[in-house]
Amino acid sequence: MWNDEIVDEARAIRDAHAAKFGYDLQAIYADLKKSEAERMAAGHPCIPEPERPVPSTALQRSRFAQR
Repeated sequence: MWNDEIVDEARAIRDAHAAKFGYDLQAIYADLKKSEAERMAAGHPCIPEPERPVPSTALQRSRFAQR
């Protein structure tokens, strides 16, 4: 199987970070949120996730549609 050095490095960093918290997802999440808050306080912007498009209800079946 072919291995990508960059992917391997990213996975190693992720594994080291998770091991630091005993692979506890709540602790990892809390650390990431703390880090995010520190960066925002330092003036680094946090780019929000783009809004997802609302599905068109015109394409959905309704109870009044002809069957």
